[in-house]
Amino acid sequence: MNRGAVAEIDLSAISSNLKSAKKMAQNKDIIAVVKADAYGHGSVEVSKRLIKDGADFLSVAFCEEAKELRNAGIEIPLIVLFDPDPADIIKYNLIPVISDLKTAMALSKEAEKRHKEIKIHIKVDTGMGRLGIIDDVAKNILEIANLRGIMIDGIMSHFSESDSEDSTFSHYQIARFNNLKKELSAIGLNVKRFHMANSAAIISLPESHFDAVRPGLMIYGISPFEDSCSTITPAKCSCWDFSLIPAMSLKTRLVVLRKVPYGTPISYGKTFVTKRESLIGVISIGYADGFCRLFSNNADVLVRGKRIPVVGKVCMDLTMIDLTEIQDVVSHNDEVIIIGKQGSETIKAVELAQRANTISYEILTSLGRMAKKSYKN
Repeated sequence: MNRGAVAEIDLSAISSNLKSAKKMAQNKDIIAVVKADAYGHGSVEVSKRLIKDGADFLSVAFCEEAKELRNAGIEIPLIVLFDPDPADIIKYNLIPVISDLKTAMALSKEAEKRHKEIKIHIKVDTGMGRLGIIDDVAKNILEIANLRGIMIDGIMSHFSESDSEDSTFSHYQIARFNNLKKELSAIGLNVKRFHMANSAAIISLPESHFDAVRPGLMIYGISPFEDSCSTITPAKCSCWDFSLIPAMSLKTRLVVLRKVPYGTPISYGKTFVTKRESLIGVISIGYADGFCRLFSNNADVLVRGKRIPVVGKVCMDLTMIDLTEIQDVVSHNDEVIIIGKQGSETIKAVELAQRANTISYEILTSLGRMAKKSYKN
């Protein structure tokens, strides 16, 4: 038996979500974000589908992720967001994001030595406060443009809170980015692509679309606005969905069924004690598989189309659930849904995120990273 869960990835959902992103962005260039193993969905298979469906670029965080895609035969332009290692950039024909003049100069020196020209994207800080040129921005960009072996293919920025109901700060960032574009044009530097729109901005801030957009979370079928909805149960959630289709279902199995008497403590620390004779199931997933301990006594799973509560503390490899309400129909080895649909019930990543006081991104990357993956078209 494989440990943990199986993540079933619906590639047709990926296709549909990319189509929605293209429509919202009015067919601007698509820089599809596949970092962190495509948010836990499997970067190679997801990337192949995105390329087939017309993505113009792929974007990863580090060169190691880009190498995996290149070694899988993926030849599309690859943007590396945080890792401008000159040797890997040149060897694997990557597009690094540059956040300072010093790094650009090092890259230029390596390009000259190898008689290469490297395409780069330059990041400017309009208010995120993490990475990017922040002072004398136009002057620094012009200096980079004059370096040998360097060709500026794009200029980008990053939103701080584009998923907020209050868009005041986002509009401030857009204005700063627009002003930079005008300033560069005035000094004769016309760059092919300006981009800053993530999934939330693609949906809600059309003025931020510029020449290209960077869909991430929405490709995987989740609205970035779901995490701000206060209700726990997604079925009651009135937040935006925009016909996005969740691409990941996460499934495991019942490995043990145990009938226990009234007053039986379940799992470490006796945080749950049965209040009746109960049927307790043990399922093959634990915090080592990304099912975090915050779900202890604080999450549901689906068995036989019914919501079944997690009871006791989540263990490293196993989790217990209370099957008493369906004890007459449940069987050993029954399928257990962690994320997905069974019968008329659905558990979304956002539900788990809200129970753990986090965001859907963390749920997908944590659970997806450790799960064995299967794909359907």
